[in-house]
Amino acid sequence: MDAISVRTRLLGILTRWLNQESSPDYDLAPLSSFERLCYEIRPGDVILVEGRSRVSEVIKIITQSPWTHSALYIGRLYELGDRPLQNRLVSEYRLEMDRPYIIEALLGEGTVIYPLEKYSKEHLRICRPKGLSPEDTRKVIHYAVDRLGNDYDIRHLLDLARFMLPYSFLPRRWRSTLFSHNVGTQTRTVCSTMIGEAFQSVRFPILPFAEKTPDNRIHLYQRNPRLMTPRDFDFSPYFDIVKYPFFNLDDLSLYRHLPWTRSDLYCNNPDDCYTTLPVVSNSSDSTETPTDKPQPLSRVAAAAINPQGERS
Repeated sequence: MDAISVRTRLLGILTRWLNQESSPDYDLAPLSSFERLCYEIRPGDVILVEGRSRVSEVIKIITQSPWTHSALYIGRLYELGDRPLQNRLVSEYRLEMDRPYIIEALLGEGTVIYPLEKYSKEHLRICRPKGLSPEDTRKVIHYAVDRLGNDYDIRHLLDLARFMLPYSFLPRRWRSTLFSHNVGTQTRTVCSTMIGEAFQSVRFPILPFAEKTPDNRIHLYQRNPRLMTPRDFDFSPYFDIVKYPFFNLDDLSLYRHLPWTRSDLYCNNPDDCYTTLPVVSNSSDSTETPTDKPQPLSRVAAAAINPQGERS
């Protein structure tokens, strides 16, 4: 077995280990409504994902953000308004015309296209580019489609970790792929870099550098896309955050009808709840204000306390 085969095999083992996901907690209600997301989302939107894999936990530590992955929503094929592109996607990738799709770069798979419902059970966020024209939206989507099949750059991920962590045994720029200026098409990428390059191809800002000249003019400089992470779309002032909560509070003060269990029940987490019981003085003429004493939920159940805090 030659050195290349050994390297490929070890890389495959590492990739599978990093991609291993923890099981979702189906006992907890979702933070958002996937049905509403499908209604709200538009072609050109960036979807942020809070991943559950080992590599996602690494990215959370590196970026200090819950968002570990980003994907570009391209919509349904009939929404593209581009017959040659539609035919290309149908013939090469066997896509359906009326199914919503995303393009993303994944560890172990490269740049791929998947149905949106792949993330129906995940915690997501929509980042919408402000004022992006329909023509430039199509160009952004074209850019992403042209990158389908590119490999995922795991070396890029390791260099990004070395660059962003506060301590490093090696100089951050030494032998780093993040600052290479090689001329030519990059054939390896990561999720946020590919999407960042797509928007920069139409000169749309994400987190640009701004410089004020002596004559009070502002010059913008595009940020190195290889330094971009999913949180940059969340932080960018040029992207709107579209939220789609499980309960829509815009509908006639619906928050007044939320299914709260009890007004006196508080939880540190779903398995650790307590209540407050009023302590009433035995003296009928006492003028002291009752105080609250925290009680564990097991004692509440034993005492049969109703939602008003009165003994039944």
